[in-house]
Amino acid sequence: MRRRIFGTAATTVVLGLLIPLAGCGSSGGSADDSGTLRLVAAEYGDASANSSSKAFWDKVTADFTASHPDIKVQVQILPWADIDREVSRMVKAGNAPDMALMGGYSDFAAQGKLYSAPELLSVAAEANFLQPLSDAGSVGNTLYGLPFVASSRLLFYNEELFTEAGIIPKGSKNGWQPKTWSDLKAAATALKAKGVKTPFAMPLGPEEAHAEAMIWELSNGGGYADSSGNYSLASDQNITTFTWIKNNLVAPGLLGPVPPSKLNRADAFAAFTRGEVGMLNGYPQLAHEARNKGITVGAVAMPASDMLNTGEVPPNVGVADWMMAFKQNGHRDEIGTFLEFVYRDKNLSDFAGRYHLLPSTVSASRTMAGTSGMDKNDQQFLNALRGAQLYPVDDPSWVVISDTIKRNIGRAVDPGGDPKAVLEEIASKAKEAKKAR
Repeated sequence: MRRRIFGTAATTVVLGLLIPLAGCGSSGGSADDSGTLRLVAAEYGDASANSSSKAFWDKVTADFTASHPDIKVQVQILPWADIDREVSRMVKAGNAPDMALMGGYSDFAAQGKLYSAPELLSVAAEANFLQPLSDAGSVGNTLYGLPFVASSRLLFYNEELFTEAGIIPKGSKNGWQPKTWSDLKAAATALKAKGVKTPFAMPLGPEEAHAEAMIWELSNGGGYADSSGNYSLASDQNITTFTWIKNNLVAPGLLGPVPPSKLNRADAFAAFTRGEVGMLNGYPQLAHEARNKGITVGAVAMPASDMLNTGEVPPNVGVADWMMAFKQNGHRDEIGTFLEFVYRDKNLSDFAGRYHLLPSTVSASRTMAGTSGMDKNDQQFLNALRGAQLYPVDDPSWVVISDTIKRNIGRAVDPGGDPKAVLEEIASKAKEAKKAR
């Protein structure tokens, strides 16, 4: 959650699906037939497995129109592979939807195309968003990207493989508790000696390399930006990170038969559910999928590098998807009414629970945590999200920069690769992208 951290099921698509609602008008102004609200939303599920997002939007829009019969709403569901491009095309053509739910918002905010949260939501509703998500959805001090669902990453390991390799004593209830990268390397070495095909799966292929790279960079005190918010892609810490990976994991053959630069997230995750991978960085839905296939999954925070020596626990990586509202059609009141309804705890918890994701609000998180809608494993991810660091999605150039990272960062750990040269090349392209904005 594919270009992002969320689940694997979203590669199956429902194109051009419309969910119409009957009715006309709303509080604060009426929308006639030509002013029907349009929402373009990403597909999170799998139509063939009856998990399409259509089911959620069918229900929530039916419930909404029952209490607001004056407002019409149409929901168009698009695949993740297409939605960014299609929404951008609509906006450029002067046919922007009223709302969109997708992976980025800042380029539209920079163009002055979006309503801000204070223009749409009550003070209580705006204040209800989890703080790290609210911060990431803001440009300056104004919230434009309304976080919808989120996820965080933890380090997964196959408990059975770890027990067989002697990393976890048989009958132990404490599990694996790595403190440093050396512990991770030692575990990978033991797994390889036991014949595990891929001791550690590191997907630095073009599908989602920016997620894996950020996890490793943060655990060595680096990351994509410095404390001032400026990009620091070729920082000393980041160069050290990829040099360590190349020398300590790639060179000894601890990352399996597929080079990291060629390994995509979906393939790595599928191999984990087949029991072929000892450990990898994952998110809640993968944990549920693996357990459903008989894999006993342990989850821990990514250990810090041996070079960090700060005593602080590195931040986890968090990711969110964003609801945004376009000004073009002038339906501010109707949009605000609909979004206040969508963001009710019941609706947000329903959507998050369907896909083992995390709701974006404080109250919905508490609701799920207090019911059967969130198990103890999902709660672990919610706790990780509270202190997580997100991508710099508030930067309009991030879409271009993240694509550059995805397509190039894996070369830093290729056997013949030069981490410093690759990172400096990426940093140079990022500088060009910033100037172009």
